[in-house]
Amino acid sequence: MIVLGLSGALGHDASAAILVDGKVIAAAEEERFIRDKHAKNQFPYEAAKFCLKQAGVKAEDVDIVAFPYAEIPLSTNARWHYAKRHWYAPDRALDAIFNGNRRFRRNRDKSLKLMADLGLTNAKFVPVEHHLAHASSAYHLSGFKEKTAIVGIDGKGEYATTFFGYGENGKIHKIKEFYDPDSLGGMYGAITEYLGFEMLDGEFKVMGMAPYGDASKYDLSKLITFEDGDLRVNTKLVNVVGLRRYKENGKGYYFTPELIEWLGPKRHGDEIDDPYIHYAASVQALLEDVALKMIDYYLGDIIKETGRIAMAGGVALNVKLNQRIIAMPHVKELFVQPASGDNGTSLGAATYAAHLAGDTVQKMEHAYLGPAFTSDECVAACEAHPEKPIFTRVENAPQKAAELLASGNPLAWLQGRMEFGPRSLGCRSILGDPSYPGVADRINAQIKYRERWRPFCPSMLDRVAPDILQTEHPAPYMTFTFDVAEHWKSRIPEVVHEDGTARAQVVTRETNPRYYELIEHLEQLRGVPVVLNTSLNRRGEPMICSPTDALNMFYGCDLEYLMMEDVLVTKK
Repeated sequence: MIVLGLSGALGHDASAAILVDGKVIAAAEEERFIRDKHAKNQFPYEAAKFCLKQAGVKAEDVDIVAFPYAEIPLSTNARWHYAKRHWYAPDRALDAIFNGNRRFRRNRDKSLKLMADLGLTNAKFVPVEHHLAHASSAYHLSGFKEKTAIVGIDGKGEYATTFFGYGENGKIHKIKEFYDPDSLGGMYGAITEYLGFEMLDGEFKVMGMAPYGDASKYDLSKLITFEDGDLRVNTKLVNVVGLRRYKENGKGYYFTPELIEWLGPKRHGDEIDDPYIHYAASVQALLEDVALKMIDYYLGDIIKETGRIAMAGGVALNVKLNQRIIAMPHVKELFVQPASGDNGTSLGAATYAAHLAGDTVQKMEHAYLGPAFTSDECVAACEAHPEKPIFTRVENAPQKAAELLASGNPLAWLQGRMEFGPRSLGCRSILGDPSYPGVADRINAQIKYRERWRPFCPSMLDRVAPDILQTEHPAPYMTFTFDVAEHWKSRIPEVVHEDGTARAQVVTRETNPRYYELIEHLEQLRGVPVVLNTSLNRRGEPMICSPTDALNMFYGCDLEYLMMEDVLVTKK
């Protein structure tokens, strides 16, 4: 059975993924190919073509095309809830009742056109509910055999914003859904905008800003409540539509003028300042507290039974929340889909459809699911580039890379297959020596061109991770923060955040031998089995995909060294 999953239903993060006989063969975001961050209002043509090529199958061989957006019947609570809660915008309310599947029809038509354009003539089109796609991307790929609690929290899908359920013997069971505008992710996104950041990316910045503030200074609890099993957003303040929106320079935001009256002017600029750092801390604490209450309320008994949780949705990328979930009583292991946002719904739709069709979906072993390039292709890219790069082939790329890092140099590192999801995991990375003072500031200021207070992540060898992170919990995808052991904080200061935590990647030789070897060489030179790792891109750009993309970035910033497979590029 060959199943191709597509995403792009909500106007952003289009992607494609392909399964053959239940095994994930390839997955990639459209933004990486077309070089347009989040690929807004695009469908995954290039990503789908890559997946077919990587799987070695012809378009006419595909059995199913799965898409993470489905019809929602009027007989369910979803559309009625939306209409009732958006009574202040009667055009939206009436549309939900009388024309509530217009977005589904539009997405279906775009999907059918893509199928026709790419020659997917024999495939059956299978729509999957958005939150079932999120759930499947986590549960079916977790590898958990026991009964598993499933959590899906994001902004919204068709109408649902939150999913609680469980998986057992491969089948997903719904327990509870909440519907727009009652959305924990929507509330956090609205405050993200108020704090001066854009949705989709800015939520990470709010999370990074929070440790600099004091959550107790401001009580934001009237933004959202969870009582007696019911979630309710205060739509006099956040997650609003239509005329309730605050407007500035002609742009409407997901919060109201009343929020401005309460908290003060919307934040502008890149600095972290009072009171906004405290608002960030307070909204982060509110997100964590409400999410934990909901998880315990709806899934507590299942967690007590087996201790297994699978999680996806945009809020699943909130690594501070995930740290607290791991710390809940009875939790043995939390699996968070590394592509938890809407980019991962192509993978979720494909796994869900494959399961329905009778395939047994295999565990996700790694996130290296994108394109790879040979050293010869890297040389060809250098020879064709207008900047006429200075390059050499090196005998031992990991060793040479470690030597550059040990001398205090940041290094661009393009190796193997590109990662799926928002995190660089050692194949499309900018690296630094975390024991070398000032390297993080240098990367922020001269290469990434991003806010100076943003934290960086450590990639560490699996044999030392339990000592550094004080836990045996798996952490292959940078989806959790952990408290760094005191005796390590002074040794790797460039990757320890303000609150003493690190968003860590534990590297194994089996999944990324070349990256593992680099870190081993750095350990020999500097005594530290850890490398600073951030994504290979500049602010506002998608992660690098190809050697040409890497060269374009290299000549657009102050990087001095770029290693592409066995090819080292340097500046004059």
